[in-house]
Amino acid sequence: MKKATKIQLLNFKTPHMRAFHLSWVAFFLCFFGWFGIAPLMAVVRDELDLTKSQVGNIIISSVAITVIARLFIGWLCDRIGPRITYTYMLILGAIPVMFIGLSNSYESFLIFRLAIGAIGASFVITQYHTSVMFAPNVVGTANATTAGWGNLGGGVTQMVMPLIFALFVSLGFLDQQAWRYAMIVPGVAMILCGILYYRWTTDFPEGNLKDLLQSDPAFLKRKNDSKGAFKTALKDRRVWALFLIYGACFGVELTINNIAAIYYHDYFNLDLKTAGLIAGLFGLMNIFARSTGGFLGDKAGLKWGLKGRVWLMGSILFLEGIALMVFSQMTLLPLAIGTMIVFSLFVQMAEGATYSVVPFINKKAIGVVSGIVGAGGNAGAVMAGFLFKMENLSYAEGLSILGLVVTGISVLSLIVRFSEADEKVAEVELKNSLEDKAMELSPA
Repeated sequence: MKKATKIQLLNFKTPHMRAFHLSWVAFFLCFFGWFGIAPLMAVVRDELDLTKSQVGNIIISSVAITVIARLFIGWLCDRIGPRITYTYMLILGAIPVMFIGLSNSYESFLIFRLAIGAIGASFVITQYHTSVMFAPNVVGTANATTAGWGNLGGGVTQMVMPLIFALFVSLGFLDQQAWRYAMIVPGVAMILCGILYYRWTTDFPEGNLKDLLQSDPAFLKRKNDSKGAFKTALKDRRVWALFLIYGACFGVELTINNIAAIYYHDYFNLDLKTAGLIAGLFGLMNIFARSTGGFLGDKAGLKWGLKGRVWLMGSILFLEGIALMVFSQMTLLPLAIGTMIVFSLFVQMAEGATYSVVPFINKKAIGVVSGIVGAGGNAGAVMAGFLFKMENLSYAEGLSILGLVVTGISVLSLIVRFSEADEKVAEVELKNSLEDKAMELSPA
């Protein structure tokens, strides 16, 4: 079975679309569990008597381990396939999400927050699975849509977790108990999704990796040919340029997910539910913004080739940096909300545009490249986290500095270049995928 040349959202029968839908749902739930505690941090901070520096350390811990996890998960997808990898990720990752409620000190909370961060590597599996399921003419859109709808979990959790918290309070639980019970909800949902992922997806359009290695000689040959690709990917400077570029967009999104609720709570004197609702608007742009970035990447690829995808990526990242600096200067709540939404659009479009480039860097090591670039997002969040733990630096000042850094990093897109041979190969593959699509659409 060939890769899909179109995205049929209402089709749940083909392996391509089952992987599409379950991969974004899985990532959504992982994101929900990953940042479920963020909108409740004001309550946790008061109960555990945390300092600004300690809150900063918790923010850093939530994204630090994901850097390593994403590198490992990319290799694991190449090794055992995305289906089994995601099943393990969802079920095992649910454990620290549910058990963070056992924390009774800064140290124990920090350890659980660190462990929860590993589920952020789920992004790599989502991108890997859609990359091997969809043809070049739509792979950017498929990657961006599944990642964007998954990232939506970061916005929804800002809105929903305070409501779940309030529900437990209304049932008679104290605040100190309510946030602990609230975290059980995303954990249970992750376990159920892990079971569904195992039962309803396949690793590739042709079937599962284990079966293909035994029954398909051509597939086995491709697998053996890719063994040296890991080292090649590590030596490719384009991979590391994308590592930094993704850190400047997805790393910024993770940072905002961690601080937005507490930022609006402290700077605009809003209650927990209102601050969470406003913070959630940032993540809600993922409904379409990241998909738009991937879609525009595919269109740029159709018109200008691989270099068109790269130019688009660099331009959007530059605009993201400018928008972030503008947002950091807002002191009136309506203006802060409006500029945050504009800034959010550029952040998520930049992410989608980046992963419209990633599948073309090294086709023999998609998992490795996706893992390294994805790890860059978390590395960027870790670096940004150090800005927001400094006692003498306000959140607004930290955001302004971050905007300057993002603008500077956009220049690194000039390093991401493709040879004439790469451009020709991509052109042929694109032509073939368009021909396949035309054949599918033509009447029998």
